[in-house]
Amino acid sequence: MTMFDQMTSVADDDSDALSSEEKVKRNKARWWKWHQENPHVWALFCRFTFEAITSGRRRYSPWAIINRVRWETGVVTQGEDFKISNDFIAFYSRYFMHTYPQHKGFFATKKMAGENGDEWTKQQRGENNDL
Repeated sequence: MTMFDQMTSVADDDSDALSSEEKVKRNKARWWKWHQENPHVWALFCRFTFEAITSGRRRYSPWAIINRVRWETGVVTQGEDFKISNDFIAFYSRYFMHTYPQHKGFFATKKMAGENGDEWTKQQRGENNDL
């Protein structure tokens, strides 16, 4: 079972009473639920990231990838409109590098405010394989 499957649920309100760590947990849980409900976004994120890798890029912006996903889902494809929260971009880039460890470092990441134990950085260095 991965860390995402074990996430604790934190209230979905934006209460100022939440600590930075609780906000990260809440956002990660929101992202994971949304990710599971929208697998086409992950498929496009991977497709466009691999296109960037194949083109010879050694690093790239997850914001650019998500904006291309937004274009694809909002302009090219037909269907119900939906929004991809900017809060989810950091999680998509980290999850990509977790899923495809041969591409660690393709997206630049920094510790999120309230991120406890620096698990993402440890995972990227190969110290923690259990997201």
